[in-house]
Amino acid sequence: MAYSYFGSSSEKATILVVDDTPETLSFISEILKEHYKVKIANNGKKALSIAYRETKPDIILLDIVMPSMDGYEVCRLLKENPATKNIPVIFLTGSTDIANEEKGFELGAVDYITKPVSVPILLARISAQLHLKSAADFIRDKNAYLEKEVLNRTLEVRAIQDVTIWALASLAETRDNETGNHIKRTQLYVRCLAIKLKENPKFTNILTPAFIETLYKSAPLHDIGKVGISDLILLKPGPLTKEEFEIMKTHTTIGYTAIENAEKQLDISVDFLSCSKEIAYFHHEKWNGSGYPLGCVGEEIPISARIMAIVDVYDALTSKRVYKEALTHNEALKIIASGKGTHFDPDIVDVFLDSADAFRDIALQYQE
Repeated sequence: MAYSYFGSSSEKATILVVDDTPETLSFISEILKEHYKVKIANNGKKALSIAYRETKPDIILLDIVMPSMDGYEVCRLLKENPATKNIPVIFLTGSTDIANEEKGFELGAVDYITKPVSVPILLARISAQLHLKSAADFIRDKNAYLEKEVLNRTLEVRAIQDVTIWALASLAETRDNETGNHIKRTQLYVRCLAIKLKENPKFTNILTPAFIETLYKSAPLHDIGKVGISDLILLKPGPLTKEEFEIMKTHTTIGYTAIENAEKQLDISVDFLSCSKEIAYFHHEKWNGSGYPLGCVGEEIPISARIMAIVDVYDALTSKRVYKEALTHNEALKIIASGKGTHFDPDIVDVFLDSADAFRDIALQYQE
């Protein structure tokens, strides 16, 4: 009978035999060396050292009663280590006590062989466990491959999503004489503010890492509705008339509707699209209800839009536009602070002011 690993005579499995008795090590080694590669250890510490090497044994035959560190302790340490937990352990024992066997199985052993060792039983048990191990290894490798493929596909979808968002946002922003730096600043401001705001117990449960990431990705679409506004209004160098401003205000509804229609085409709910709709629709609402398009008050305004409101105003104030020069960082802080409780959520204003240095650094790094 051939006892080679995976049924291949060219690929011998490695068996680690652990026993403190030289006679037992010699006897078992002689039996096994015709069929397998054999390594030996006369104590638990040495056994662990061999098992932890890069080239690991395929099966470990482990004596229970040994000085210093018994077989149970060796087995426990092997099973606790991710690198060795899947190596089958067969206990060698002179005891027939059922309680001892139960303890070994609880620790993760796969079998028991009693001493004195029967050669046919020893070879049959090892062969059986090697075939089980090869099947388990195959399944683990297959699962690992599938997990890697799923991860790669997920990363690919996310990359396509990110590029699509950036492209759409760029179309809107370039019509308003803005650049990619505006989009990047906006994203970084939003993430900076959300992470800092998370420290406030009032927002901790809402601003999860996943939500902050969604908010970060959605931010560039806040003004996507500007694609529907005439250049005569969007690029007007002077103040808008009342009628023109009413038209300008519709960019919130245009953006919301465009994203909602795209979402309906998917026929599923997508977190970043839902967040994008909120931001596009509500980011011009004001805390006291004087904003547009709905005149929402206080916490009726989604948290995503309340964060975006401050970010959008800060970037607008500190950026040069066709109708105005850029204000300084400190001037922008004063204006936003004056809007606390009227234009902006008071809690978010406080966090924004605490994060002012970080905002200034982002503005300087990504200035036009």
